[in-house]
Amino acid sequence: MRIKLATIGNSRGVRIPSWVIKECALGDELEMRVEDGVILLAPIQGVREGWDAAFREMAAAQDDEPLIPEALENDFDCEEWTW
Repeated sequence: MRIKLATIGNSRGVRIPSWVIKECALGDELEMRVEDGVILLAPIQGVREGWDAAFREMAAAQDDEPLIPEALENDFDCEEWTW
């Protein structure tokens, strides 16, 4: 699809058709980056969005063992506390 750049003050912009906005689930703000001279626009994702699905996949693959043991042994826990 070819579109024309529109003048917006001292800037230029594009109008995104409503069907593209709906299909891409775009909100009021977008993530924009440039890679190899190509402008990429994407919906903004939440900080932890997608973690639930990733955890489910890890559990299904039995790859969800903790990286840090539940109980870390140290001298502090073994010594008697005195005031």
